[in-house]
Amino acid sequence: MAVIEISGLTKSYGKTQALRGIDLSVKQGEVHGFIGMNGAGKSTTIRILLGMLKKDGGEVKLLGGDPFKDCVELHKRLAYVPSEINPWPNLSGGEVIDLLSRMRGKPDPKRRAQLIERFQFDPGKKCRSYSKGNRQKVALIAALVSDVELYIFDEPTSGLDPLMESVFQDCVREMAAQGKTVFLSSHILAEVEKLCDRVTIIKEGQIVESGSLRELQQFSRLIVHAECARPVTGLQIPGVYGLRCEGNKASFSVDAAALNVALKKLTEYETVSLHCAPPELEDLFLHYYAKDDETQ
Repeated sequence: MAVIEISGLTKSYGKTQALRGIDLSVKQGEVHGFIGMNGAGKSTTIRILLGMLKKDGGEVKLLGGDPFKDCVELHKRLAYVPSEINPWPNLSGGEVIDLLSRMRGKPDPKRRAQLIERFQFDPGKKCRSYSKGNRQKVALIAALVSDVELYIFDEPTSGLDPLMESVFQDCVREMAAQGKTVFLSSHILAEVEKLCDRVTIIKEGQIVESGSLRELQQFSRLIVHAECARPVTGLQIPGVYGLRCEGNKASFSVDAAALNVALKKLTEYETVSLHCAPPELEDLFLHYYAKDDETQ
């Protein structure tokens, strides 16, 4: 069953088209990554899912309902963490956590205490005294303490140090093991790669690719690192991209169809070592966002 189902979604701000007919599906129990540059349409999509914006066209289903018409009921079944949170300055962090979490039912006090300890958070201070990272912890704890069907995270680790990022990642893995659905928008590609079952890449309001990392890797270039006995030259051949040569070492990406030709060319320079692997998520992301005049 699809927890999020989007078909032909469009949204414009005046003459600016933010979303140009996107299709997106998130299955129950999966961790789904949603990535793209700033201004690509990620936040607009999330705001429409949350009922904060009205779509111009297309169809959107969230937990089987209409996110705009059924907003109040649907929000009892989901938890949302934005990239920026400014809680009530005169309330303590603990009071804000309780206020937000009670909107989705009665929170488990044991779970609340565990999360506060794991995130090394002081709930007794007034929110006006918190750093950005601690304000983010307020939203994360309030969301994670809630027993809901869907968690929507929009740059959730913004302001957190690496240790707290790791704690968040552990929490997501635990939720996934419990069959919860997570929709994660993050600029930290390593985080998405570690956590997500499937990834959707959005560019200029359009979906350019969607699938598991393994599926996406099959349609992209391979990454080659080679060391030869002699300096490498003459690899400017069709299907080889982004060639970088430093002395006897060469790195490049190559279309699968051109791999044999490239490797045969490398043997002319007496290859000493060779590493060839599918791209990581960062490589895929840069591939889709590469300039049209990419050096070949």
